[in-house]
Amino acid sequence: MVARALNQKTARHLSWAGFLDLAQSLGCVGVEPRNDLGRPVFDGIAPAEAGRMARDRGLRLLGLSEVYPFNDWNGDRANEVRELIETAHAAGAETVSLIPRVDGQGTQDGVRQQVLRETMRAILPLLDGTDVVALVEPIGFAASSLKHKAELVAAIDAVGGPEKFKLVHDTFQHAIAGETEIFAPHTGIVHISGISDPQVPLDETQDPHRVLVDARDRCGTIGQIAAFRAAGYAGAFSFECTEPSLAAAPRLAGEIRRSFEYIEACMA
Repeated sequence: MVARALNQKTARHLSWAGFLDLAQSLGCVGVEPRNDLGRPVFDGIAPAEAGRMARDRGLRLLGLSEVYPFNDWNGDRANEVRELIETAHAAGAETVSLIPRVDGQGTQDGVRQQVLRETMRAILPLLDGTDVVALVEPIGFAASSLKHKAELVAAIDAVGGPEKFKLVHDTFQHAIAGETEIFAPHTGIVHISGISDPQVPLDETQDPHRVLVDARDRCGTIGQIAAFRAAGYAGAFSFECTEPSLAAAPRLAGEIRRSFEYIEACMA
């Protein structure tokens, strides 16, 4: 059985308590709450109480998302990262999620690597005094300032190491970036989702339409999960699905369970 987890975007319509109940019913090890769902994080519940609610259900707060674009660094961005870290620390969340800019700026070779490392060095002191690890997610879009995980791994090793920074491996982003190598020791969490429509291009335009993983998946998610398990990765595999109709599905719990069971059957 894989270590199941659930990103709040997958069930964004549920209250915080309802989302936790769903994750518990699915046998998840933890959840990833978000601050970008159009309402206050934890539905306005105090972070310490929100964390207690999760732990009372046997769930870890695997991470808190997100700050975008974290590598467009300025005073406002520093405050956003500081506040996210403080909220995560108060709730007992293990990580915070940082997303690079995907607006076509800062993509020049040499420039993007320098900016990434400078930004990560600026974030280091904000993590002091906490057990929070900063997760950075490479985005495979053509306009992304951080497409490839190898570039991020080099920056992690140069700045603070994997005790302070880890990467998010997203199976959809991995596929559209055309990557093949995984970096299990540097990976903090694996986001899973699928693109099942055979008619659409497998590119960034499908980001809002990621669904649960089934036999029709075109992202190679099963192969990626198998590679992580073979590499000794013991972390969670978290559904981050963005298709709006999925969240509104009347039998969402059953659909998620069937997808997890499909994945586990493939791993058996």
